[in-house]
Amino acid sequence: MEMFLKFLVAAVAASIPLLFGTVGEILCEKVGHLNLGVEGLMSIGACAGFMVGMQTDSFVLALIAAFVAGVLAALIYAILTVTFLADQNVSGLTLTIFGIGLANFIGIYMLGASENGTLKLPEGITAQMNNIHIPGLSDIPVVGQLIFSYSPFVYLGVVIAILAGLFLKKTKLGLNVQAIGHNPAAADAAGINVTRWKYVMILLGGGICGIGGAYCAMIINSGVWISNNVGGLGWIAVALVIFAKWNPWLSILGSFVFGALRVLKYYMPQSVVNLPTAFYDMLPFLITAIILVISSIRKKRDLNIPGSLGVNYFREER
Repeated sequence: MEMFLKFLVAAVAASIPLLFGTVGEILCEKVGHLNLGVEGLMSIGACAGFMVGMQTDSFVLALIAAFVAGVLAALIYAILTVTFLADQNVSGLTLTIFGIGLANFIGIYMLGASENGTLKLPEGITAQMNNIHIPGLSDIPVVGQLIFSYSPFVYLGVVIAILAGLFLKKTKLGLNVQAIGHNPAAADAAGINVTRWKYVMILLGGGICGIGGAYCAMIINSGVWISNNVGGLGWIAVALVIFAKWNPWLSILGSFVFGALRVLKYYMPQSVVNLPTAFYDMLPFLITAIILVISSIRKKRDLNIPGSLGVNYFREER
């Protein structure tokens, strides 16, 4: 029982970068833009959050830096695809290559400038990111450990997912955004500023992805900078959008499932299933590929897919 409880806690912690990436991508796709640059957005956010946190010793400033960096990177994608009508797939892939390369370049430069050849967050910001202890609640057996004993990143991610769902489903602006994703020409004819809201949602989604990248650099890697620290989680997040049916609330569950797959190798008794570690490392990406194949088969029958996803909107053609 104790081992299973630890597994659940570890699964929650491992799911958070996926949750940020998935929610950010959902917001982007809700206005009809398939952004394959999530990995790059998270990488840039990881670099900005880590470097600012290391220099300022402030967790809040690190979060802001990661968000702003994600927004600025997403702005490149938005200008290319919304204003200049560039191919969304090519633009997203380019953003991934650019984001990973830029983050690694800055990291290597900072490593070269460091005195001991390593980059590590100071103890002050590390203490700010430690698991929260709520007197009374955190001490409740089982429940306290499962719900009230995580890093601030965890609670921030869940709150963002809940708010994103409320915005899309319960507000007039959210319904307008979904109308843009399904039929931008009809939304435009109804008086909705399509271009403005495409920019807003793409930039907001990019900022949220940036925070997810900061989690990778500051929490998963124990506050030590390493190259390629996102490690492919951005690609899993793209597939998780399909798994969650473009619903930010379902993305919480989907992220938890994939988070559990990521940490399964540490908790699976070898006496029960004796598989090589590489199999468990491959498992999340294998499931991702299966989801993409299934989604391509069911695409025409799935009413949750934004109707204009991947198709640029040219106002003069409506």
